Amino acid sequence: MKRCLFLIVCLCSFCLSVWSQAQISFNHATHDFGTILRDKPVKAEFIVTNSGNSPLVLTNVTTSCGCTVAEWTKTPIAPGEKGVVSSVFDAKTVGRFQKTIAVYSNASPNLIYLTIKGAVANESIDFKASHPFLIGDIRLDKNDIVFPEANKGELREINISVVNTSGSAYEPVVMHLPPYLKAEAKPKVLDRGRKGTIKLTLDTEQLKDFGLTQTSVYLARFSGDKVSEENEITVSAILLPDFSHLTASQRANAPIIHLSETDIKLPITGDKDNVSHTIIITNKGKSKLEIRKLQVFNSAVGVSLHRKNIQPGASTKLKVTLYGKGLRKMRTQPKVLIITNDPTQPKVIINIKPQRTK
Repeated sequence: MKRCLFLIVCLCSFCLSVWSQAQISFNHATHDFGTILRDKPVKAEFIVTNSGNSPLVLTNVTTSCGCTVAEWTKTPIAPGEKGVVSSVFDAKTVGRFQKTIAVYSNASPNLIYLTIKGAVANESIDFKASHPFLIGDIRLDKNDIVFPEANKGELREINISVVNTSGSAYEPVVMHLPPYLKAEAKPKVLDRGRKGTIKLTLDTEQLKDFGLTQTSVYLARFSGDKVSEENEITVSAILLPDFSHLTASQRANAPIIHLSETDIKLPITGDKDNVSHTIIITNKGKSKLEIRKLQVFNSAVGVSLHRKNIQPGASTKLKVTLYGKGLRKMRTQPKVLIITNDPTQPKVIINIKPQRTK
């Protein structure tokens, strides 16, 4: 009987000890400092919670190197209460770092590892100047892409520099790419404060017509993001006719386009104001000049051409109109593009400079 009572008491004591135990948890296991300055120590704090039903005691905290000094709550932490484990990193060595903090306690498990990481730089980097365009928490060096002119079959590439100024890792994803565009991000994931590139590649074989092709692609600000004006990137490409097959005789007798002016200033008073200007196009060559394509770069500009085919020595009029209501949404300088059969000038750009007046 006494032996039986002894076993019952031992069993109850064991169950009570299992039931009555401290439990340890942290608000996060990793602290990313991002980019910090050399010789400027930084401090990370980890909040520890006792989610058990017996006092939690942090018996010791050690670090993986002498560059990190740890402090912690030395008094017992009552059930449901919180304490802190802090770590100061001295930031004396330039480059990326990752250090561990070992936390010992009377909880189970009795050892938990925390991590601090980041990058040390010699000087502060202000990305606002080098990357002035902000999409969410992501900075870009450009948001209006204009590919160099190309002939059919050629590839063109442009890099967009991207900086992650958010508080977490970021994956650059370009949405709504047309068949003639491809995007590749390097690296595929940007840590906080890091810089990368998005390479846009233009495949001219996929372009359907000569002249200007414009579209909008969208940079995702986060996983599952949707398209909007706030994350829009405009892309322009110009496909030119190929005259490489022409003989010397054909070139000598080719048409030659001449414009009375290619830079015009148009005074405009307000959103309801429209102003027009006439440009004279003359063929100074020896064969018929063909205006194969006439395009504008945005809706603030309208054009009207009197004649598309111009004989040698003849001229025609091109009327350019600037619409005040389109100026507010205009992101780039208004232009007019002309594609011709002149082998020396297959592309002509007319630049329009709105002049606001009272």
